[in-house]
Amino acid sequence: MGLSSAAEIDGAQLCIFDLRRGQQEGQELDKILFFHPADCPILLQLSVIGLCEGIITFTRIFSPEDDCEVIESDKHCHVFYQAEPDIWMVLVVQKIKDNESTLRFGALQGILKESHSLFAMFHGPIRTLLDRQPSAEFARGHLHTFVTDYLSDFSVGKKLQLPTYRDSLTERGTVQMLTVSREVALEVQSLTTVLGSCLRNVICQSIVLFEDLLVSTTLPLDDTLNLYTYAILRLTPSALSSNGNSWSYLRKGGYVNADTTLSSANGAAAAERPLQREKLSKGKDGFVAADFATTEIRGAVPLNPILWFHQAEERMYLCVYQHKNLTILLVIPASSLINGEEGIAHVKRHLLENASQNIVTVEQKLSRGWGGENAYHVGGYRYILSDPNRKVSRASPPGKVITLSKDSLLALNRLRGEIDLEKSRAKRSDPTHDKDYEVCIRAKNNAWIIAKISRGKELYMAIEKGGETLLYASTAVEKFSNRYPN
Repeated sequence: MGLSSAAEIDGAQLCIFDLRRGQQEGQELDKILFFHPADCPILLQLSVIGLCEGIITFTRIFSPEDDCEVIESDKHCHVFYQAEPDIWMVLVVQKIKDNESTLRFGALQGILKESHSLFAMFHGPIRTLLDRQPSAEFARGHLHTFVTDYLSDFSVGKKLQLPTYRDSLTERGTVQMLTVSREVALEVQSLTTVLGSCLRNVICQSIVLFEDLLVSTTLPLDDTLNLYTYAILRLTPSALSSNGNSWSYLRKGGYVNADTTLSSANGAAAAERPLQREKLSKGKDGFVAADFATTEIRGAVPLNPILWFHQAEERMYLCVYQHKNLTILLVIPASSLINGEEGIAHVKRHLLENASQNIVTVEQKLSRGWGGENAYHVGGYRYILSDPNRKVSRASPPGKVITLSKDSLLALNRLRGEIDLEKSRAKRSDPTHDKDYEVCIRAKNNAWIIAKISRGKELYMAIEKGGETLLYASTAVEKFSNRYPN
């Protein structure tokens, strides 16, 4: 059986499976936790996962300490991610002539990492769900609804439209920040102080965003990234606008809910789907909520998502407030609220009574100093600058990127793919040290395609209509670096 036999239907497949399950003959189906598309025949699901398990086992013979990340054949690309010990996510993408040179495993693996991080933020680790209910129906129910809702962002009809060469100047898993003046920073600090005191004896954490940019955070780095990602996907004004206009092919119906507080009188759990677009909306009071559930006792109610922060090992309520282009994410320890809904109502009243003026002031000053999406763009360059250690990035706005020719984007995407593989090899050989690179390539359309990794920071750029010499390209990188020094 070759790699091509793993996928005999059109489009991409995404599977999640547990290597600790289904080890006895006849129980192989038990290891499957999620499979997309859901209507894929069971025998084909088993074939795909069986092949993936075989690849994992085989590669461990040669590299027992390092995970398999990508396997490419003539017809398919398998992207692997071990989300938790022995719990694997695999994305299988069919190669066709039109996209053979556009697949980049780093971008595809970013989808797997992002979906798992968001899932764990709302439901906790998959392994915890499996331990809570060994039959795995609990975990399967949550994974089905959550990952399916997540994949709806990539859905075109019944197929997934995954990142292509046109996304070569984007980076998942990073935060884009807003630079503010000292005067505005003091106003933001005053606002976060008021937000932190929304609950008497407990300090609340918060994230403040303007447009789609991070203004401030009091949360640890990983929690900030996950909440920021969720906000960009579903909560900011631009996300809510697209929520109302979106369509969904998702099937309706009730699924198992992780939170027992949402259970109805007859014991049936209601659905909690924080990524379901059409359920999220901004109320007249400015708070963003979701009518996730309808129960026999309470009827239709707006619900605040409950999060699980791994670092704090504590469940948190998420309260979202919006004023014009300013979005505030307030995080409240669930243990500090005796009655969840009444406690949340108290926090909302405190916010409106004590923080309204601060919110208005901050929004006005940020709007006044906001230069639009091109505010940070460096003229003449199309680029992305990222710091994987700090998980931040800054990039040319989409309106500038679309001016690049297809040849430039293809060459840039190909170079980033090669750098991804080289970084992976370097990490395996010496995980304690980052390796520096600098590559300048003259594309067939005479554009300069440049990659530079230095002191952990990564810069990728394309320069069209530039000089013909390598000295020109090197000087261009130096001038850009002076604008954004290491």
